[in-house]
Amino acid sequence: MPPFPQFEDLGEKLTNHFRPWQRSFQFWTRAADIYTGYKVFQVRMNFVKDVNKQEAMWERQHELAADKIYSMCSELGGFFLKVAQIVGKPDLAPAAWVKRLVTLCDKAPGTPFETVRLVLEKELGQTVDELFERFDVEPLGSASIAQVHRARLRGTKGDVAVKVQHAGVQDLMMTDIYNLQAFACYLQRTDIRFDLFSITKEMEKQIGYEFDFVREAEAMETIRHFLRVNNKKPPVQVPRVMREMVTRKVLVMEFIDGIPILNLGDEIAKRGIDPGGKIAAMAKQNILKSLTLAYGQMILKSGFFHADPHPGNIMICKGSEVALLDYGQVKDLPDDLRLGYANLVLAIADNDSIRASQSYKELGIGTLVKCENEGKEMLKLAQTMFDTKLPPGMTMLQPFSDESSIKKIAVQAFPEELFSVLRTVHLLRGLSVGMGINYSCAEQWRPVAEEALFAAGRINMNDLKAKGHKGGFFRGILRRR
Repeated sequence: MPPFPQFEDLGEKLTNHFRPWQRSFQFWTRAADIYTGYKVFQVRMNFVKDVNKQEAMWERQHELAADKIYSMCSELGGFFLKVAQIVGKPDLAPAAWVKRLVTLCDKAPGTPFETVRLVLEKELGQTVDELFERFDVEPLGSASIAQVHRARLRGTKGDVAVKVQHAGVQDLMMTDIYNLQAFACYLQRTDIRFDLFSITKEMEKQIGYEFDFVREAEAMETIRHFLRVNNKKPPVQVPRVMREMVTRKVLVMEFIDGIPILNLGDEIAKRGIDPGGKIAAMAKQNILKSLTLAYGQMILKSGFFHADPHPGNIMICKGSEVALLDYGQVKDLPDDLRLGYANLVLAIADNDSIRASQSYKELGIGTLVKCENEGKEMLKLAQTMFDTKLPPGMTMLQPFSDESSIKKIAVQAFPEELFSVLRTVHLLRGLSVGMGINYSCAEQWRPVAEEALFAAGRINMNDLKAKGHKGGFFRGILRRR
């Protein structure tokens, strides 16, 4: 005899009620295991004097932790897939972490097609067969919030990408964020002298926006228009939105054909090109140049920018052209922060420690200095946080080592709005390190920063004449006059 419907409903309600508690327990159990593993290991290292043995032991410890972090992120999914994207960068995390976590892009469990069909038909008001000439059942990729299918609309020749939101993930992701905020508070009191809590608060705000595909479509159109107006040829491709097929849970857009940037090395080798040769190096440089120009213009000139350039959102198209996907996370910087950051870019590009300190105050970044050479360390901190270039001989940043500026200068207050800029710079650095190219985005952005400050009246003609040799924008202004 089948169970009574009311008991089935009660069982489902109880499951939904206790699921966040179960998820929280799983997170804290695993996080405590990883954290205490490192703390115990640090104690053990005090009794090992041989440097080579220390390095081998650290490598093994990182491998053990990487397996545990991978298991936690892949099994819990949701927001922890985004955490893996942030942490698993070659300039920031140990190589063992990167090797494991980089494979988590687009690895979220997919929603069954029948559920996708129901969502599409409810949101768009027509059957899938009425709307589409062809619809691929298997998704191109599935991320923490949604999955994407390739399809073709009836009466058209080009393909479209159909983004469909997973059901019931928003509440779980918010539970994940609250747990991470508590863990961040603990870490900044015990191990890391950085305002981690403000960063997690900004993450909470941004994740909330990602569940509104109407907002994402508007952001995509705004950025597409901005890049087309400000360049003869846009540095990156942005998909065109099908405006009549956008709801909070469904987004239909132009399909852009290309390969994920993570597969670039394999594609180069498959074509018989030497991955370490000049042709491959030139292609990689062009890709980075395009991304850097696009982000410099978005952040410094507009203030409205795509804030999630992890490898899963970057496609390489024919002729090394770059396409930037997924506009769920965008940021609109207030003008005071946009111009303050432009000033900091110039400080970093010119190695100006006084200007860097002034910029930190202007941006509202509160610091507590406990070292002798305050100016030098403040500039190093700015370069660590907001530039892509690594110091000579370094392949990994190690921001929390004893010699790091973050250890010498405590960051006590960090504006939430700047986290998206910080994350963008660090993701660009991760891409450049992965490609084997060490470059400074601050140096590349200097002309755009100068233009932004000049347009706002923050730089006058005397500044232009005095410093015209330093930036392409200054030279252009002087030539025109």
